Amino acid sequence: MRPRLPLAVLGLLAANVFVWHAVLAPRALTVSVLDIGQGDSILVEGPTGVRMLVDGGPDRSVLRELGAVMPFGDARIDAVVETHPDKDHIGGLADVFARYDVANFLEPGIGSDTNAVAALRAATDREPGMRRIVARRGMRLNLGGGAYADILYPDRDVSSIDTNSGSVTMHVAYGATSFMLTGDLPIPVEEWLTHLDAKDGELPTTVLKAGHHGSRFSTGDDWLAALHPKTVAISVGAGNMYGHPTAEMLARVANEGATVYRTDKDGRLTFVSDGVTVRKR
Repeated sequence: MRPRLPLAVLGLLAANVFVWHAVLAPRALTVSVLDIGQGDSILVEGPTGVRMLVDGGPDRSVLRELGAVMPFGDARIDAVVETHPDKDHIGGLADVFARYDVANFLEPGIGSDTNAVAALRAATDREPGMRRIVARRGMRLNLGGGAYADILYPDRDVSSIDTNSGSVTMHVAYGATSFMLTGDLPIPVEEWLTHLDAKDGELPTTVLKAGHHGSRFSTGDDWLAALHPKTVAISVGAGNMYGHPTAEMLARVANEGATVYRTDKDGRLTFVSDGVTVRKR
């Protein structure tokens, strides 16, 4: 009869297999558009494990979603980005700061005095050792393994403009693939960024997170033509009172030929990039 290996040895062998799998497995960038209802919350994890949370949705639903996509017991978030201070984007962030250890907090610097803003301000004030950064065009966030997020907007002081028009907009890139995250950016600012960043009229993007949950006032024709996304992800609540996503916006995306995924119909949307292609998991 074949001799049995001691349990400790078996455990060591299993650990070695796990370690070698981690070393040999292809590294990937993962972008998860979380299913938090009518709002936005997106978790980006770089190839080496750097985590960035963009917005926190309207309420505590973000905690359920983060618990589903992050390893059990891991409370590390390297950066939280507030695109703008509307409740459907920051309502859950106070709970995120209470539950997780956050190293950096980026915000657009928009003036707002709501209960959601006050709760978030109190939560960030209690976060030990955290850096607060006013997000501005030209900043680059290193996501590890060659992945990064470039801040395209705001490119100016947005303290006194409407909240949507001040939305932090980021182009997340890994190899030949990229993601555009725009908050609730309206069409006039999209057109301004097209003017600034589109070379020969193009700013290639693999996956576009639709602005403002599919509002007719975002994700305009010029923006879509410049980005020419293969996929458009819409973060939206089922049966919402705003009629998002609107027929006008969906028609513009259809005209561009992009595949559409929606959190109200498809649940959480997770995209994985190996630097060459992006697949939906």
